[in-house]
Amino acid sequence: MLKIEIICVSKLRKGSFYDIAQDYQKRLQWTLTIREFDSAYKTQTQIQKDEEEKILSALNSRAVIIALDERGKSFKSVDFAQRLEKYAQEGRNEIQFIIGGAYGLTDAIRQKAELLISFGEQTWPHLMVRTMLLEQIYRSQQILAGHPYHKE
Repeated sequence: MLKIEIICVSKLRKGSFYDIAQDYQKRLQWTLTIREFDSAYKTQTQIQKDEEEKILSALNSRAVIIALDERGKSFKSVDFAQRLEKYAQEGRNEIQFIIGGAYGLTDAIRQKAELLISFGEQTWPHLMVRTMLLEQIYRSQQILAGHPYHKE
């Protein structure tokens, strides 16, 4: 069974994204932890430095690190599910996903990631990306279980 942690900038507060995220979290059978934090700094440089320190300190050396980044590779849902399954088959059951803030991820964080993934070339609000990631994790779980949630 996969153990997934999402490390993300900004706390998801009550509202539409929160409700959708909660729904997918309840549906997941895989273990899920969400670690979220904010930065109190004001300038872009200070914010990025603060986020970098917090993200890097949260990384687990045993986990597969996957960062969501505009430079990343786009996956079809089935291919994403198969990638997660491959990690599990290799005994690499701990996966950490990283979602940065408004200024994106630093090179130091990208270099720690084994895989960079993208949800397309558009720019998405990080709170929406979290919800989209949760849906894709849930969809992967259902694909791997042979459940008809995913239709091709």
